[in-house]
Amino acid sequence: MFWRTSGWGLSLLLVLPVLAIFYTAMGESDEVFSHLMGTVMATYTGNTFWLVTGTLVLALLFGLPAAWIMAMCRIPGEKVLQWALVLPLAMPGYIIGYIYTDWFDYAGPIQIFLRDLFGWQTIHDYWFPDIRSLGGACLVLALVLYPYIYLLARAAFMEQSVSLLQSARLLRCSPWDSFRRISLPLARPSIAVGMSLVAMETLGDFGTVSYFAVNTLTTAVYDTWLGYSNLNAAAKISAIMLMVIFLLISAERFSRRKQKLFQQEFEHGDDIRYTLTGLNKWLALVWCWGLFCFAFALPLLQLGYYTWHYFAESWTPEFQQYSLNSLFVATVAALLAVLLALTVNFYRRLDGGRSTLVPIRMSSLGYAVPGTVLAIGVMIPLTSADHLLNDMAISFDFGRPGLFFSGTMIAIIFAFVVRFAAVAIGSIESSLAKVPPSLDMASKTMGYASTQMLRRVHLPLIRRGCLIAGLLVFIESMKELNAALLLRPFNFETLATYVFNFASDEQLELAALPAIILVFVGLIPLVMVNRSLEQKH
Repeated sequence: MFWRTSGWGLSLLLVLPVLAIFYTAMGESDEVFSHLMGTVMATYTGNTFWLVTGTLVLALLFGLPAAWIMAMCRIPGEKVLQWALVLPLAMPGYIIGYIYTDWFDYAGPIQIFLRDLFGWQTIHDYWFPDIRSLGGACLVLALVLYPYIYLLARAAFMEQSVSLLQSARLLRCSPWDSFRRISLPLARPSIAVGMSLVAMETLGDFGTVSYFAVNTLTTAVYDTWLGYSNLNAAAKISAIMLMVIFLLISAERFSRRKQKLFQQEFEHGDDIRYTLTGLNKWLALVWCWGLFCFAFALPLLQLGYYTWHYFAESWTPEFQQYSLNSLFVATVAALLAVLLALTVNFYRRLDGGRSTLVPIRMSSLGYAVPGTVLAIGVMIPLTSADHLLNDMAISFDFGRPGLFFSGTMIAIIFAFVVRFAAVAIGSIESSLAKVPPSLDMASKTMGYASTQMLRRVHLPLIRRGCLIAGLLVFIESMKELNAALLLRPFNFETLATYVFNFASDEQLELAALPAIILVFVGLIPLVMVNRSLEQKH
């Protein structure tokens, strides 16, 4: 009874922000929302559509050829490139955007070099693409998000049937025909999943589009809440975004509802990869190394340069305090997420019924919600809880506690748990699945209660899974910008908001130290993922 109540209660608590958004959005339209619908909403929606579309096209262009080359071809340095092409995922998009703007703006080093080289005097003497545009935002987001497609497509290519690929060669199919007619159709489900992840991340991005002055639905939520102080209108826009996300997920699943794949992956010792030579080899090397350099290595070197030269100005008491803030909220969020994941997964293991899947799915729903939208959903119930708490305090003649929930770190921690609980749930679920059911039966035979069974039998066996789950939630919480921007208490900053504030004020030099810390923290899960792929293949 305890595990059932805890599992359902915690899952309902985590799904509450999503329900709150739709409940608030169902209210009557006010003047602000009507004004937005009649003036700028069409522009916001159009920009969002073209941003997602452009980012998807570029991410496919970057990630798919790289995945094919790494999975099906032999080139020099392939073992380094396999993990190097994943590293851009650790680089927050808004940091890349700040660096590229610094490079490609009119006052940046690239245009200065061109003017000196060709003798141009003013901007009217030549044409140069504007980096602070919708196209520039698409390029920046594609550079940091293409690893989603690269990882999933590469894994799909490596798992394809050897017999099919060998048969294609016997039929004298060229590498291009083999890719187009065999590998690509078989990898389509994985590519579709990667594209849906890219689309959702792009839809929820705020830092990059805000800096590039591209008005999207995400910036509309931010401006409506903080600019107009209108939570109802912000909830309506958030509900629209959630509907778009659910449609994207549903469309991806519907497109492959009848698709069944039965194939045997590469056997040990089978190496049917193409050996690239001549021009093809150099084209593949330039493509893969160029992608790595422009998406990760060069921006990291720029951050390192700024950190080295401006370390004394960056190492301030404020930076140290904000680092401790990030450390604290991320640690608490990670611990709570692990406890929640243990609860819902252990409840499913004890019961085993189909209904026990519902709490797991409900608790994982927040991962698909953009941080800006989630902040709206978190603020609605927490504000109601603050009103209730203050009313109760007044009725008992106590002092007013104020904004105890919505005005403190509780709001940020709650948002992080809702947003990243799915990561912990997945990690612990896979660890528990490896524990034999016979141990459960033996524990019951020895008279262990369910709590004793968890503490003395399961926890020692899934300790590594719990550690990984907590680590992943900690890292994601350290990097989260959108929810932190909207839910931070007064005079409270995290490293992500600290970087955003400096870069927004065109002080990238002072933002380099916290930015490089965020990048290196983000490398940890990527190394773990790549090691797991290497062990599998």
